[in-house]
Amino acid sequence: MDVIFLIIGLVGLYFGAEWLVNGSSQLALKAGVSSLVIGLTVVALGTSAPELAVCLSLNFSGSADAAIGNIVGSNICNILLILGFSGVVMPLAIHRQVLRKEMPILLIVSFLLVCMLVDQRLSRLEGCVLVVGIVLYIASNFGFLGKGPSAVEVEQINKNERSFAYLFFLIIFGLGLLVVGADFFQKGGIGIAKSLGVSEAVIGLTVLAFGTSLPELATSIVACMKKQGDLIAGNAIGSSVFNILAILGITIVAKPMPQVKGIDPVDLIFMVGSVFLVGALMMGKLKLGRYKGGAMVGLYVLYVILIVRRP
Repeated sequence: MDVIFLIIGLVGLYFGAEWLVNGSSQLALKAGVSSLVIGLTVVALGTSAPELAVCLSLNFSGSADAAIGNIVGSNICNILLILGFSGVVMPLAIHRQVLRKEMPILLIVSFLLVCMLVDQRLSRLEGCVLVVGIVLYIASNFGFLGKGPSAVEVEQINKNERSFAYLFFLIIFGLGLLVVGADFFQKGGIGIAKSLGVSEAVIGLTVLAFGTSLPELATSIVACMKKQGDLIAGNAIGSSVFNILAILGITIVAKPMPQVKGIDPVDLIFMVGSVFLVGALMMGKLKLGRYKGGAMVGLYVLYVILIVRRP
């Protein structure tokens, strides 16, 4: 039954990502907004929905450590695996704005999370600070990045006959399938892991984090096929920012975490270090090629091995 759940989840993730990428990119063109902005906001928020559902459920069930682990693990997966794998499939031309604004923001919010975890608790006030942060982040993207489509995109607008209503419902159904697909995949993956005798800690840091990052991976694969490079980078980076500011913020506001002790410093080092590393790899030619992407994927595999071998 767990294998069936895995297959159903993968099918839902693929078609959900297909509809989400099609709907969001076309809607961006019709609305006169660049695809990078849509990737950093609409798609990032949609593909982070599974993390929100999982974190709220874990927090209310008394598993605050697992909820934080899901956020940290998902961000490591987004930056190293999602961006790295996309770079292997299709070398990515990186928008200059990503290096100037988005990566520094992700680095700042990652450090902010580390600072908040120093006292091993997360209060409702800290959650409110994070939520205010995501509101400002979204507003800044539409205010400073929303400079409209390029000349090529303008030509595509004239060929696009889909109505706003059609594209809106395409995005909604795509997001719904992504959430359902991720849920089925997680159930199947956790069931198989438990049947193999893997500990719950390892499940939370690997299967759970990877499962909730599958929408980002599926969306990035489809975007690669459609040569939507800006959408890929925006989705991975934007989702990571959303995970900390929106997902964790809402989770803490809903129920504060008076005790958080299960997060290993190695995980936090990998989370912050991966942002530093990828930012450095993107500099220079503003491109993320196959060799760099392969190195990032390899580093993520090394991280997973370290977790599995952790006592």
